[in-house]
Amino acid sequence: MSPSPMDAATRWRRWTLFLVFWTLIGFFFAGQFYISSAQFGRPVSWRQALGFSLADWYVFALLSLGPIALAARLSLEGRHWVRNLGIHVSASILFSLAYVALRSWVSLWQGTPDGRIQSLQETVRPLFFKTWHFNLLIYWVVLSVAHAREYYSRLQERTLRAAELEKRLVEAKLQALQMQLNPHFLFNSLHAIAELMHRDVEAADRMLTRLSELLRMALDASDTQEVTLREEIQFLRRYLEIEQTRFGDRLTVSMAIPDETLDATVPNLVLQPLVENAIRHGIEPLARPGRIELRARRQGAVLELSVVDNGRGLDPARAGREGIGLANTRARLRALYGDQQQLDLKPNENGGLCAQVRIPWSGRDFGTRSDAPGTP
Repeated sequence: MSPSPMDAATRWRRWTLFLVFWTLIGFFFAGQFYISSAQFGRPVSWRQALGFSLADWYVFALLSLGPIALAARLSLEGRHWVRNLGIHVSASILFSLAYVALRSWVSLWQGTPDGRIQSLQETVRPLFFKTWHFNLLIYWVVLSVAHAREYYSRLQERTLRAAELEKRLVEAKLQALQMQLNPHFLFNSLHAIAELMHRDVEAADRMLTRLSELLRMALDASDTQEVTLREEIQFLRRYLEIEQTRFGDRLTVSMAIPDETLDATVPNLVLQPLVENAIRHGIEPLARPGRIELRARRQGAVLELSVVDNGRGLDPARAGREGIGLANTRARLRALYGDQQQLDLKPNENGGLCAQVRIPWSGRDFGTRSDAPGTP
């Protein structure tokens, strides 16, 4: 299989950085060689200083491929670290000998700064004694850098793997919560239809038809955790048609949804449980007509959604207890947004209850539309 263009580009970038790194070291030591030679009365040209310095460090660059490869195979941690350390000690000795041999061969071709041609014996002996310990140091420095890079790569991989596992866990949790919410909503709707069958068969039949449409919409979006507010309102309209068939004139719904919020991203099925809670615990127990108002507004980087009813308000007997719908919604908000979300139930100023959701704003601004949601 041929490497992908991205892999080839990454490989070329690494080799380029590798060459630039050793070249910069060569330039640094060339400057030192050039200045020190002049100070001690044996001046050399910059070209000679650069040539000898680059020859030194390009040999190190070539030989450094050995410890870099060994670092990936022979880690100095784990139960085999003693054995691996012994191998690295042996490899460092071979590294130093290889440098002396290779640099001596380059010196024979390159000559001395004063232009003399030396024999192999004249080159190897002084080079061995002058560079032996320094070569060992270079091996261990290269090995340390290679190990550090290897550890960093592993740390990045573990971090990415942990993030991916966390993401999958959250997705699985959200999916489970959504699967829990759909049957809850279905059973409540079927219960309402069963009650209506004894009073108005035609109305119950209309509710069944609308419920089938609503379930089709819910199943189509069952794998989607976030939708636009426009899509959420469209789904809510179908649900409210069912409830208004059931309650008739007893239920009035109004919406105050500014155009600028319609493309905001919201959790799928975030409003339906709040509206259902308002109907079941706020309006249904009362004989008088009930009213539900849906509001949305943007406050800087926050989207605020409110479901307000004129029902009986907070029930002291149910304080601290929430049904499946509310508890599920609260858990989904926490899973999606962490501490950047808020779900509050508080008394309405004119009686009843206000369920308010605050989540981070995510959407786009657009101009005024003529199809803004109104009263269903």
